[in-house]
Amino acid sequence: MQKTICITGVSSGIGLATALTFARNDWIVYAGTRDVVRDRGLYGEEANLHFMEMEVTSPASLRKTFEEIGQSHDQLDVLFCNAGFGYLRALGQAPIEDIERVFDTNVYGVMHTIKAALPLLRKSDSGHIIATSSVGGLVGQPFNEIYCASKFAVEGLLESMATYYKPLFNIDITLLEPGAIATNFNQTVLKHIGSTGGVLNDEYKPFLDAYIDTFSKRNSVPQTSESVADVVLDLVNKEVKPLRLRTSEAGERFAAHKVSADPTGLEGVLKTRKLLLGM
Repeated sequence: MQKTICITGVSSGIGLATALTFARNDWIVYAGTRDVVRDRGLYGEEANLHFMEMEVTSPASLRKTFEEIGQSHDQLDVLFCNAGFGYLRALGQAPIEDIERVFDTNVYGVMHTIKAALPLLRKSDSGHIIATSSVGGLVGQPFNEIYCASKFAVEGLLESMATYYKPLFNIDITLLEPGAIATNFNQTVLKHIGSTGGVLNDEYKPFLDAYIDTFSKRNSVPQTSESVADVVLDLVNKEVKPLRLRTSEAGERFAAHKVSADPTGLEGVLKTRKLLLGM
């Protein structure tokens, strides 16, 4: 029997690469996108790949989507909450509207998606929830405080769920933690900065210039989205699913001081479960 996966944020990058990888490995893939017509036109020849309109900031849209999935399949084996975006600007510079947009997608979007998908996941013999976090969900970084805060929130959400979802629902939980990904990060970030007033000539400017220069040099050979997709495929086939999974050696090194005592996060989950639930 073919297994099913639903992936959000499939318009490009990790989401698209993962959708294609799973479809080509005989999974039934429900791919959430904001432009169904475009993506069906580009990838309509892919067997097993079903694009669906999915707006993670709209609970009503998500409920409709998972009701449609439920009409075709009684259960969902894997939910991959991948939709999200980066944001590079100091808190002292950022308009509150930008901050709210980051949290609407990166945090509340994950919550809305899990709530809508949970009834189908619970019907699986062994469900699995994966969310794209970041090494920025472990390590705070200059000018990324808003983005990092959103990913720290996702880390807290899923770590808490992991303490009881496995014994209660037989659902595994994993936080995927990539480092720099080859998705035109610098161009995207600089374009965003340009469209929102540019690099402001204020007290932050020398430090922001230094950060962008250092980031470019340190991540001159970033990980590809296709490589991350292979990590996800390997992950879902593991007998024991980790709570936390860095997707590259570079990411592992960057976050080592935060995770060296418990690299997978499972030891902490088991200790907390025993302490607070007696299980």
